[in-house]
Amino acid sequence: MSAIAENIARIRSELPAKVTLLTVSKFHPVEVLREAYDAGQRVFGENRVQELLAKQPLLPLDIEWHFIGTLQANKVKHIAPFIHTVQSIDSPALLKEVDRQAARCSRSLRVLLEIHIAAETSKHGFGPDECRTLLRNGLADAYPHVRIGGLMGMATFTDDMEQVRQEFRSLRALFDELKPLAGDAFDTLSMGMSGDYPVAVEEGSTLIRVGTSIFGERSI
Repeated sequence: MSAIAENIARIRSELPAKVTLLTVSKFHPVEVLREAYDAGQRVFGENRVQELLAKQPLLPLDIEWHFIGTLQANKVKHIAPFIHTVQSIDSPALLKEVDRQAARCSRSLRVLLEIHIAAETSKHGFGPDECRTLLRNGLADAYPHVRIGGLMGMATFTDDMEQVRQEFRSLRALFDELKPLAGDAFDTLSMGMSGDYPVAVEEGSTLIRVGTSIFGERSI
């Protein structure tokens, strides 16, 4: 068994049955991703449109691709034909463009609303009140080609795991509050990465985004 396969097996053994493991493949070559695929991994996430477009045609078609990085509106059209989920919806303008491009492809695209929970201004996302307003104002009717699948958030990059825990806890509370407004499709709480996913899972994450703990440090 390869080191990548061993890492995937180890992480899966730590996760509750209902938590999805997404492998973050940024900067890693197709050959490495094939190792993860051969180990049974089917959910992959990319941060950059150009890199995703280069990799997607070279890998099996049953991969479930998630876009997890900052997405420019003018690049949505490139990934709309095949992307499974856009996790990083951080503005009404981006949501509108995803809806427009999904309509052009005759698709209904699944998205997660990114919530700003970190103490770092460099991170993106809606504020909790913005998100509440968005969902209360008839989001489904305004964007008929978009399905709101849940929330995504990134905690502060810090060694203080208590701060990280409180940020994840606040996101879980918002998820629980909004679910009755959003409907049955609202079932994913994406939080937790290589350095903090055990805490995220304890606080209710249903999907973790892991790269380094599977592939090792990035080469770039």
